[in-house]
Amino acid sequence: MNEQAGKDALLARWGRESMSEILGGKMRNVIFAINMTLDGCVDHTRQFVDEETHEYFTHLTREADLQVFGRKTYQLMVPYWPEVLKDPSATKADTEFARAFDSVHKIVFSRSLDKAEDKNTTIVRTNLRDEILKLKQEPGKNILVGGVDIPSQLIELGLVDEFRFVVGPIIAGKGRRLLEGVSLPERLQLKLVESKIFKSGSVALRYLKQ
Repeated sequence: MNEQAGKDALLARWGRESMSEILGGKMRNVIFAINMTLDGCVDHTRQFVDEETHEYFTHLTREADLQVFGRKTYQLMVPYWPEVLKDPSATKADTEFARAFDSVHKIVFSRSLDKAEDKNTTIVRTNLRDEILKLKQEPGKNILVGGVDIPSQLIELGLVDEFRFVVGPIIAGKGRRLLEGVSLPERLQLKLVESKIFKSGSVALRYLKQ
């Protein structure tokens, strides 16, 4: 069996068995985390974000040692959050998140981005599936995936192990929806393992893929 056929066989079995069961041993979890509204809008300009939300994502970021983005999301995050670290008027919640974000290594999947804006970022132009499969097998902590486009592709590929949704008390009425335009090969069954209600009325939901 050649290398590509072997990868295809792994993906064919994905969904019936965990990747760690297929390859043996402990593998890194790929976690997709995102803010969304009650009607499923994931447009970042329409989200409800407060200090408690920032604290939640700060804790989640500290549990990872790698973040994965596409170009658009990366350019929204950098240089914005590194600049927050230099701002003496920033709130404590903003500063703590910025510090956690800045300290974690980042991979950006892009064919058009010429160079990274910070020294802690690597631009990757290879196949998304192959790269994530390789990263899952490497030693380390969680892999945190942000944005919409790259996570949507990884969900289609069956490579997301855990989902973290923070649902804000807002009905956007318009804007891009979660998994809009995504075609899954089969229904994805998730298991709720944790939930937390914030003072604002936002709800943090943690799901594992069954």
